[in-house]
Amino acid sequence: MKKVLLSFLLLQSTAIFSQSKLNEQVRNYRKANEYALLNEFKGLLSIPNVVYDTVGIQKTASFIVKMMEDRGIKTTLLDAKTKGVPPAIYGEVLVPNATKTVIFYAHYDGQPVNPNQWAEGIAPFKSVFLDASLEKGGKIIPDPQPTDTINPEWRIYGRSASDDKAGVFSILSAYQVLNKLEIKPTVNLKFFFEGEEEAGSTHLSEILEKHKDKLKSDLWIICDGPVHQSGKKQIVFGVRGDIGMEIKVFASKRPLHSGHYGNWAPNPANLLVKLLASMKDDNGKVLIKGFYDDVVPFTDLEKKALAKVPAVDDQMKQELGFVRPEGGGKTLAELINLPSLNINGISSANVGKMVANVIPTSATAALDLRLVLGNDAQRQAQKVIDHIKSQGYYVTQNESITDEERLKYPLIARVILGKGYNAQRTKMDLPIAQNVIKAVQTTVSDEVVLMPSLGGSLPLFLFEKYLGTPTITVPIANHDNNQHAENENIRIQNIWNGIETYVALMRL
Repeated sequence: MKKVLLSFLLLQSTAIFSQSKLNEQVRNYRKANEYALLNEFKGLLSIPNVVYDTVGIQKTASFIVKMMEDRGIKTTLLDAKTKGVPPAIYGEVLVPNATKTVIFYAHYDGQPVNPNQWAEGIAPFKSVFLDASLEKGGKIIPDPQPTDTINPEWRIYGRSASDDKAGVFSILSAYQVLNKLEIKPTVNLKFFFEGEEEAGSTHLSEILEKHKDKLKSDLWIICDGPVHQSGKKQIVFGVRGDIGMEIKVFASKRPLHSGHYGNWAPNPANLLVKLLASMKDDNGKVLIKGFYDDVVPFTDLEKKALAKVPAVDDQMKQELGFVRPEGGGKTLAELINLPSLNINGISSANVGKMVANVIPTSATAALDLRLVLGNDAQRQAQKVIDHIKSQGYYVTQNESITDEERLKYPLIARVILGKGYNAQRTKMDLPIAQNVIKAVQTTVSDEVVLMPSLGGSLPLFLFEKYLGTPTITVPIANHDNNQHAENENIRIQNIWNGIETYVALMRL
């Protein structure tokens, strides 16, 4: 028995020493090549990649293909059945004697931008370095030169700096490091970079179904989203689903003078805010009938993991500048694992210098429904529609409202649904999931945060539906990266940490 225990301890210590040596090698390589790495990343950031910009998407894809080919990765483009859809960029590295195959996913498209909303001196596709975040008084600094010492606390600002070109870059740089160090991965590697994620991955199912033989694997590892707000690395085993909807409330056929018709003609803005207010209570709980009914509860293992998530609520209230959160006392970690209803935007007439004394003809709100395991996107949206009807509204999906409808129904709402997708969650006790945890843990001394589900949404249920393969998300971006908004950024140390993390994952 003593000999068996001694052998086990020797094997364990050898593995720890080997991993420690690998971490040191990766770090030394990175330190010697920081300028070249960041220069390539800036080149990637300089290409416009708004999801609806066909030319920019094609240029971005071409740049990534060259990055992969320069690293010796066999690369091809995977098309959808629908013509003109942004292709997925696919690459593979087959490793002799490997028994497992892992596909690494990130997306190369980005959210739309309004350059006028970005800070002075910062443009979406002219990435710049700052010596700290804007919120902490960061100032623009010159691009580093080959002989400069690069401060890991510097930030790079630009669209998709964090979401998700940093993911593409970290994955490919991790393979580059292994290649340069002549260290073989221990699993077959496949790479899959999507070009339509920010449009809801509308044609991802077509790509997965059409190329399912090529996409066979034991696991998808997703590089998207932020590390935990505490700064610790985190592994996420699920994501929320999502469906958007637009509600437009109608009143008079033409704008009316607020003096001549005020107190008499219905105001659609007032009607809409009253309708929206009926959907949630003062603590943010959704009041729509059945909204929480079909939620799949956490397993005991998931509950234990959630209980160990570092508390960041006080930190985030201070950082974001508000004193009373929603949730009735529940933590942020608990609340992002519940279905939610959010007002993304609301519009009626004008404000500011364009304001006029009118009663507008309509008011519009864009809603965002986040879904958890058990929710169905269409069923959840229907609950909202049923609630609107319960408030006395006639609901239609037609673009225009007829005179007959206007004179028949006192309350009229047009509801348009987006294309949604459901939530996904991978079991934390799967052997391959435990291997992922061990791999990421080897790169840090702090305990890695294990999150049953991310607050954000990705269409990961499609990988299970069409390929029967589990997914695990290992994000790298800083939590204050402003993704989807103006002044998006990535902290340089998060890039370096990401490379180390993905090297370890390629050595599962």
